[in-house]
Amino acid sequence: MQLMGARLVHVAAGEIDIELPFRGDLTQQHGFLHAGVVTTMTDSACGFAAFTLMPAGSAVLTIEFKVNLLSPAKGETLIATGRILRAGRNVTVCQGEAWMRTGDERKQVAQMLATLMTVRDSGIEG
Repeated sequence: MQLMGARLVHVAAGEIDIELPFRGDLTQQHGFLHAGVVTTMTDSACGFAAFTLMPAGSAVLTIEFKVNLLSPAKGETLIATGRILRAGRNVTVCQGEAWMRTGDERKQVAQMLATLMTVRDSGIEG
C-alpha cells in the first residue's frame, strides 16, 4: 500500500476503507487506473477487513477472489471497501467494492467477492 500511496481511512470490526489518490503512473494506456491497481486495493480492503476479526498472532491470506470491473476507474480518488459477509474459524468471505470519487460524486468501478483464510501460528508478528 505504501508503494502505491494508499492509506486506511476507516477501520472497524469486519470493515475497512482504503483511499488511493489518482496517479498517472498507475494508469493503463487509456488513462484509467489500471485494473491491477483497482483489484489490488480491493483485495487489500477485504484482507484487512478479515484480519480485524482474526485471533491475535494469526495472519490473513487470500485464497480466491472474483472481481467484476464495472466502469473505467477515472476520477480524483479510488476508495476500496471491504465488508465481511461471513467470518468462520478458518475461512472468511468478504464483499469488496471499488469507487472513484470526484468532488462529491462517487461511481462504482468494481465489485469483488473474496475468500480469505486464517493462518495460525504463522510466526508473523501482529
